[in-house]
Amino acid sequence: MSGIVVIGAGQAGASLVAKLRAEGYAGPLTLLGEEAYPPYQRPPLSKKYLLGEMPRERLFLRPEAFYAEQGIDLRLGCRPEAIDRAARLVRIDGQALTYDQLVLATGARPRRLPQAIGGDLAGVFTLRGMADVDALAPHMRPGARLLVVGGGYIGLEAAAVARGLCLNVTLIEAAPRILQRVAAPETAEYFRKLHQAHGVDLCEGTGLERLLGEGAVTGADLSDGRRIDVDLVLAGIGVLPEVALAEAAGLRCDNGIAVDGQGRSSDPHIWAAGDCASFPWRGGRIRLESVGNAVDMGERVARNLMGAEETYQPEPWFWSDQYDIKLQIAGLNHGYEQVVARPGVRAGSLSHWYYAGGRLIALDAMNDPRAYMIGRRLLARGQSPDPAALARPETDLKALAEA
Repeated sequence: MSGIVVIGAGQAGASLVAKLRAEGYAGPLTLLGEEAYPPYQRPPLSKKYLLGEMPRERLFLRPEAFYAEQGIDLRLGCRPEAIDRAARLVRIDGQALTYDQLVLATGARPRRLPQAIGGDLAGVFTLRGMADVDALAPHMRPGARLLVVGGGYIGLEAAAVARGLCLNVTLIEAAPRILQRVAAPETAEYFRKLHQAHGVDLCEGTGLERLLGEGAVTGADLSDGRRIDVDLVLAGIGVLPEVALAEAAGLRCDNGIAVDGQGRSSDPHIWAAGDCASFPWRGGRIRLESVGNAVDMGERVARNLMGAEETYQPEPWFWSDQYDIKLQIAGLNHGYEQVVARPGVRAGSLSHWYYAGGRLIALDAMNDPRAYMIGRRLLARGQSPDPAALARPETDLKALAEA
């Protein structure tokens, strides 16, 4: 009995197996997870879970009993060693698990600071899985000196949580500004002021030369010539798609496991979904790192395994929580030429609308859920309101969406 085997028990893998059963797949179904825990939510890890406001069990996407009830063979704490495409089997701990169809939902791994500059010292952390948070949490004590390396969303969220726990936080970003790759200068300015107002020592255009300490980190030399004392370091410098198994098996990879519009890899019996997969999108190829993409792509691949032959064309969306600000993002701002700022109805709310060639392509909404929802609707319909009208606070957003 071979059936379908899914490698990776994150959001994409969990969504995929649940959807397969919901769609009526009755064959053998195996879900392999490297961690010791059943599939769980990742976004609360760096927020409520790190703050101690959410118990571990509430992170789980479904009760562990669900998998047994659905006839899903959930195997935890196992790391596949190799894929034999000719024999259609996965090697695990010296044993072989055969498959009719294989799905890689292996996710992504955090970039780590190089060992040559002290990245292997005790007290240096990354933030990706539950074990990372469990290791970091005991060090998040009031008065501790935290250095956050990286001014992307992970680094900024970690800085916000640390300030909420009364740590002294220095955040450095080697690029000229925070959020350099993902947001307009206007959005970066909004969050720069927010973090500075909460006491973060935010240093842009500043890199890390080396970490100091014998066995454990005690300080850092920065590229601006400063030497600072630190008690712990968090590297928030991005992630890399987990493609080692795929590459070793000879699958085509291109910023992730390259799949077609339905989620099928260069091997017709192997599929991929979630953070690890790159797929065709609007004439190019992209890879999305988000819960929305993991769920939607996982479910779409499940349907295609059942013969639906549906093309995956997502409408990207993301979010970030920092202090009392919820940032909601719709679309992708790649190649934008114009940013339109629009104040929200509530005090402190604001949205930034991205245009390229006169076409609306994305927006950032800060504590402005109404702008976000209307913006998503406009993007889904391919509608582009006049930028000048959009910038006027008296213009009714709902009327724009209904035009």
